[in-house]
Amino acid sequence: MQPAISTIIFDLGAVLIDWNPRHLYRKIFSSEEEMENFLQNICTSDWNETQDEGRTLAAGTDLLVADFPHHEENIRAYYGRWSEMLGGEIEGTKNILRQLKESGQYKLYALTNWSDETFPIALEMYPSLHWFDGVVVSGREKMRKPAAAFYQLLLDRYQVAAGNALFIDDNIRNVLAARAFGIDSILFENPHQLKIELENRSIII
Repeated sequence: MQPAISTIIFDLGAVLIDWNPRHLYRKIFSSEEEMENFLQNICTSDWNETQDEGRTLAAGTDLLVADFPHHEENIRAYYGRWSEMLGGEIEGTKNILRQLKESGQYKLYALTNWSDETFPIALEMYPSLHWFDGVVVSGREKMRKPAAAFYQLLLDRYQVAAGNALFIDDNIRNVLAARAFGIDSILFENPHQLKIELENRSIII
């Protein structure tokens, strides 16, 4: 018999908050091809995640500007116009989170790869980020998913048993790491799919 789920842990970007650099760079580049080339080869996900792990935005920006000086303006836009990458709260997920919160049956936490310099901006913009019982931000902790120590940090800080937790993330790498750690996990695709997954676990009706 599986242990009862008492804690639900959410990723934030692309799960609850519509963060996507394409929201900004579609304004900057004249074609999708140019934009994708820039995001795949210059301001990459790996580069951004190093800021999520604690490197300062200034240091990360200066590093790329030194390597790609002809793209300086576009590189500096990444964090200089960062708020333009935010498309708002994902309403379907927000409604699920509200339902879970109002049920009073679950502890709700967020475990996010996010720069400690930009997270306060989102915190000010989006009320749903204040609904959690706790938020663990990678940039603040100087570690990030999928490192096992990052999951352990949340479990220890809030006295959560891995077997009683459910984790939701849009990145298969992070989901597989959580499962390996003994945390039941859902790979988020969209709010409708998440709702079905939660109904199948009898977490929501």
